[in-house]
Amino acid sequence: MGGFFGVASKSKCTLDLFYGIDFHSHLGTRRGGMATHGKDGFSRAIHNIENSPFRTKFEQDAAEMDGNLGIGCISDYEPQPLLIQSHIGSFAITTVGKINNMDELLEKVYAHGRTHFQEMSGGRINATELIASLICQKESLVEGIRFVQEIVDGSMALLLMTKDGLYAARDRRGRTPLFIGRKENAFCASSEDFAYINLGYSTYKQLGPAEIVYITPEYIETVAEPIEDMKICSFLWVYYGYPTSSYEGVNVEEMRYRCGKMLAKHDNLDNIKPDIIAGVPDSGTAHAIGYANESGIPFARPFIKYTPTWARSFMPQNQDQRNLVARMKLIPVQSLIKDKSLLLIDDSIVRGTQLRETTEFLYSSGAKEVHVRPACPPLLYGCKYLNFSRSRSELDLFTRRVIKELEGGNADNEEVLREYADPSSARYANMLEEIRKQQNFTSLRFHRLDDLIESIGIEPCKLCTYCFNGQE
Repeated sequence: MGGFFGVASKSKCTLDLFYGIDFHSHLGTRRGGMATHGKDGFSRAIHNIENSPFRTKFEQDAAEMDGNLGIGCISDYEPQPLLIQSHIGSFAITTVGKINNMDELLEKVYAHGRTHFQEMSGGRINATELIASLICQKESLVEGIRFVQEIVDGSMALLLMTKDGLYAARDRRGRTPLFIGRKENAFCASSEDFAYINLGYSTYKQLGPAEIVYITPEYIETVAEPIEDMKICSFLWVYYGYPTSSYEGVNVEEMRYRCGKMLAKHDNLDNIKPDIIAGVPDSGTAHAIGYANESGIPFARPFIKYTPTWARSFMPQNQDQRNLVARMKLIPVQSLIKDKSLLLIDDSIVRGTQLRETTEFLYSSGAKEVHVRPACPPLLYGCKYLNFSRSRSELDLFTRRVIKELEGGNADNEEVLREYADPSSARYANMLEEIRKQQNFTSLRFHRLDDLIESIGIEPCKLCTYCFNGQE
């Protein structure tokens, strides 16, 4: 996915920038970058963070870079921030989002007279460079940012830094959050609200959908008003959000407690007698605590994530190596597993590989039973609004592969898929049993979508649930 952070300060901002970016490390695993502006103009550093945390790669840069304005990011994809020189001035830019109509937008740029872009590996274009080019088609930065918000199919949030201040823009439907923090003599812009708390900032405001603000060390000005129509991603609370994050006033950790509580309340344990409730670290843990508190079954940690050298903040890009690293992270506590019936809560089942291997790991460690309760409904659609995964096909999703096996050529029929999204349908029950058998779970029950929405607690019309039911 990715996250960004920016600072406008009356004094040197590089340490705030460095640590603010680092607090977004849970959102990306591939590249980090930071750019500043000071008396000597713009400076920038970009590093690969696949095998080392952000801090270890940027400590020297943070010591050497200077300036009172800065932006930076953690990214799963393109190198950024970029430094741009144009007819509307020089600026640095970083983005978070997904562009589905890349080819169409490239043609628009070429037709406007832009003749080339740097080509990345695999023949791809740097999406942030494309966004910068689109902004420069207009006669002002604000006009250009509004233009981008209107024509990008997907989502696009951005930070833009000039020599005088920053522009922060939330994406048009508010699919990802964007916060402004304030302390004496400084403002910051951040994808996560917790990222600036330990730096002495307090929340000044959360931007609304499509809102654009201009930030200087002295003041903030709204230069484009927010719109009412919001579709923030529900999966932020389930998985991607850090426990201390809050979106639209709803804390992630607290939501996960409610989510686990509702899982337990609507579960059928008549023929199941788990000895303990456990969560798959990290994002399954809070859901499991909520389930344990409601059910009265004790919470325990039968396996522990080894974090000194395998932190969540970086993972290899190769999927086979990612799976290996995921296994290496989990260390069993044999006395809490052997001859025990475990009820295991994970945030979701995406490709199915890691949870199946976790289950086999528990059986090989002596578990008698492994009951699984994902904290969200089955994922039926790959996200087309945010870069949540590297999936290139719906068949990368385990549930869609199971549906393909059950339905054959009828698997992509929308009416059929609607039945698979309905927990009261026979097709849903068949899918559930097939997933259970293939994953070797003792029993399986997914969270219901209506319960998930209630767990989040904001108006349903403001939530995007596309990955669960194909609807925004």
